[in-house]
Amino acid sequence: MVLSKIASESDMSIHSTFASRYVRTSLPRFKMAENSIPKEAAYQIINDELMLDGNPRLNLASFVTTWMEPECDKLMMDSINKNYVDMDEYPVTTELQNRCVNMIAHLFNAPLEDKETAVGVGTVGSSEAIMLAGLAFKRKWQNKMKAQGKPYDKPNIVTGANVQVCWEKFARYFEVELKEVKLTDGYYVMNPEKAVEMVDENTICVAAILGSTLNGEFEDVKKLNDLLIEKNKETGWDTPIHVDAASGGFIAPFIYPELEWDFRLPLVKSINVSGHKYGLVYAGIGWVIWRNKEDLPDELIFHINYLGADQPTFTLNFSKGSSQIIAQYYQLIRLGYEGYKNVMENCQENAKVLREGLEKTGRFDIVSKEVGVPLVAFSLKDNSKHDEFEISETLRRFGWIVPAYTMPPDAQHITVLRVVIREDFSRTLAERLVMDIVKVLHELDMLPARVKAKLAAAEEASATANGSDNASHHKTDREWELEVTEAWKKFVAKKKNKTKGVC
Repeated sequence: MVLSKIASESDMSIHSTFASRYVRTSLPRFKMAENSIPKEAAYQIINDELMLDGNPRLNLASFVTTWMEPECDKLMMDSINKNYVDMDEYPVTTELQNRCVNMIAHLFNAPLEDKETAVGVGTVGSSEAIMLAGLAFKRKWQNKMKAQGKPYDKPNIVTGANVQVCWEKFARYFEVELKEVKLTDGYYVMNPEKAVEMVDENTICVAAILGSTLNGEFEDVKKLNDLLIEKNKETGWDTPIHVDAASGGFIAPFIYPELEWDFRLPLVKSINVSGHKYGLVYAGIGWVIWRNKEDLPDELIFHINYLGADQPTFTLNFSKGSSQIIAQYYQLIRLGYEGYKNVMENCQENAKVLREGLEKTGRFDIVSKEVGVPLVAFSLKDNSKHDEFEISETLRRFGWIVPAYTMPPDAQHITVLRVVIREDFSRTLAERLVMDIVKVLHELDMLPARVKAKLAAAEEASATANGSDNASHHKTDREWELEVTEAWKKFVAKKKNKTKGVC
């Protein structure tokens, strides 16, 4: 006798993912559902929503790496379940971090003796690195003021108004006054002379930026160092410098090796750099390096032993993944000096292609500098017809994410667009972006609403110039409709003539 079984309605094996009730009805968004759902359905629900995100490769707003080699991807996935802080359980991962710290310290010309170990730590991006460096400066300053019997409750940091928001966070979270040097037209980084003028006895450090977020420009750390040495001699202070090299730390050593900005300058006591920017690692890794042990107060370092052995730690958080540290080590040994140099030079060349393409349109002023981070910041020469924010918004239709923003005080009347050139931004994409920007400009120029506004402005100006009383005359909607329609007819006819005989 053959026994047969009739499948029940709850037998999930007979349902395709999209035919199942789990993807046909909405799950609660802000409360945990009462029942479990199949793994296939959970994956598909999330994957479908994520399709609405932007394409990371076309996100030209970000400095963060969006592509790595498959071999490195595999290494990262193989180590994704390792908690870095368990140093006793994962001693090799700890060793790889130490190797990275020493490689980067040598890259930044740290004054290390033979076999001397560099002082530094891996962090969750440059934000944490800046917090740690700032805390070290604050504690050293407090100890000095206490020893001199002076007040130590009003520390300050001098920096430019172009600093990244993490500096404002540090100042607010750790109660340090942030004294910002204002920007001026055509000069969008910190002025060293003005910065040194703002330094006083309570200044724990001056922060210089090697690669401004706004326009990629390198600040003149050498000049700042020389001016500060003179002021320290005059006052008897010992105000140091921190270099925020989040963007430029993995660029300058390879394409501007003669530029003095790092530990070759005596007042530079610490440097941070983002491994997940031009260090070429996915988001989540930064580094902070100190000149020597004396620049990192020992009381900030904690020692724990409940994970199996004595482990020193100086981080704001505790648990973190090992993947990015392993990926950074992969890039350092895979590319070496030669490989990083090739990547940075290629980025610089592609930035030049984009810059020249934008200049040929005749519509933009280039705000970024040729020496600096490989990015192109640009603004409209004439924004009376449409502004940079409209260009940014319209470019999203083509898939591009290009940010538009205003400059900080006192240059907030300047609005710019910015394109960051990363390793995976090819020359073909640069040329395509220029073509799409030209299309966007053309479309914005010919929008009916824009035509109406331009016609009204032109008529008003003409009437005023001629002293006519018609300057205040307002046309009816029907009159405007007819005039705009006529303008569109001329535009379409002109376009047809240009493409006549072309398939």
